[in-house]
Amino acid sequence: MSSHQSNQISFGTDGFRGIVARDFTCDAVRKIAQGMADYIAYKYMRSPDKPQVIVGYDRRFMGERFARIFADILAANKLTAVLSEGPLPTPAVSLLTTKGYGLGVVITASHNGHIYNGIKIKQNGRSAPPAVTAEIENYSAKAVPIRSLPVPPASVKSLKKVYSDFLNSKLPAAAIMARLSGPVVVDFMHGVGAELSEEIFKSKNVIKIRAERDPFFGGMAPEPVEKNLAPLIEAVKKNKALFGVALDGDADRFALVSDKGQYMTPCQIAPMLFEYLLGRNHSKGKLVQAVSVGYLTRRIAKAHNLPFEETPVGFKYIAEKMLTEDVSFGVEESGGYAWKGNLPERDGLLTALMFMEMAVKTKKTVSQLYKDIESRYGKSFFVRRDFTLEKSIPNKHSFAVKIKKKLPKTLFGKKIAGTSTMDGLKIILENDSWLLMRPSGTEPLLRTYSETDSPENTKKFLDLALKLVERK
Repeated sequence: MSSHQSNQISFGTDGFRGIVARDFTCDAVRKIAQGMADYIAYKYMRSPDKPQVIVGYDRRFMGERFARIFADILAANKLTAVLSEGPLPTPAVSLLTTKGYGLGVVITASHNGHIYNGIKIKQNGRSAPPAVTAEIENYSAKAVPIRSLPVPPASVKSLKKVYSDFLNSKLPAAAIMARLSGPVVVDFMHGVGAELSEEIFKSKNVIKIRAERDPFFGGMAPEPVEKNLAPLIEAVKKNKALFGVALDGDADRFALVSDKGQYMTPCQIAPMLFEYLLGRNHSKGKLVQAVSVGYLTRRIAKAHNLPFEETPVGFKYIAEKMLTEDVSFGVEESGGYAWKGNLPERDGLLTALMFMEMAVKTKKTVSQLYKDIESRYGKSFFVRRDFTLEKSIPNKHSFAVKIKKKLPKTLFGKKIAGTSTMDGLKIILENDSWLLMRPSGTEPLLRTYSETDSPENTKKFLDLALKLVERK
């Protein structure tokens, strides 16, 4: 997230983000574009072939204008920059960085509300690693953007088909949807995923809601979490649908509502998907998940004799593992899923298609699929709750160490089996129940996550989090 100081540009978990006209301005876009141009000039100073850059944007207010500014600054620096002809999902830009483009840029604020916009940088089919974004950030801080218009300006290309062809090569959409035994509701939340509505979701078995472009996103953030999905839940019940899916503003995150109209948490979605993929693909490989994801996937990995690893929060850490190691499945708590044979990138549309295939192949509803998981691996009740604090906690690690030192040996009658200070403090009990506390670092906010075998125990754990912080 950016600072509100006009000259400060910083890249957070997944790019630069800020409030439009305060942090995210035309000048900020020019500086970052020039910073990228300067980074490329230095990095490739001895190479005759500079990387081509693809610039995409989502449906946000002035997205095309910001993207044009970015592409033209690159072109003015004598780089080959290609601007997407229309709004493009973030995973599509990631894909294009494996098809001739060395770097990708997406003008998007992802799941944030309409007052925000942002910039994501892509490379090798996923978010650019922290080492790259840190260098671009440093160059951007010192950048003096070229003011003269490029001659010729950045070229414009229609690139949507490349992405729809990719999706169909992985999961033939029309064939899958024709075999659905009932309707499926797709909620685009007014986001860019709806740009693929005709190419991918053209079927009498698919009911589309919130597909029209609305830069205000219907008055709520395009984040596919339970509080924002009342229209989807209502549509699933009204149409007696097999299930409902939702995509965030830039279509890389995915959410699921069961045939009973129940919002499924990521800690419930992930095990259904993981178990199905292991049978479908007969693949072996490590399970990699963010520290904020639960125990059911871990139990599945153990049952299949697969290695397991946790990463800090942020899909870029999972993507790095998928590029360098043998990983069968990667998952993060905010609704990002990826698997072997695909890009090392979360993709909401691909995940939606996979759940449709699951319905066709298993002939089961989502509630039946999840009941199978519960019977084999146990119950999961996951909740994330954010607390506002009196003041921000600047050092996440020292916060975690202080609380860890004061922990008793047991909580709620269960022994503490382990702790992790990888990203905040995670406390794991002997029955696998866990609590994660992650201070924001930039604002007075504590993010808490918990998963146990009952709603009551999860609430107890989250209430405990606030007490632990107050005692610190």
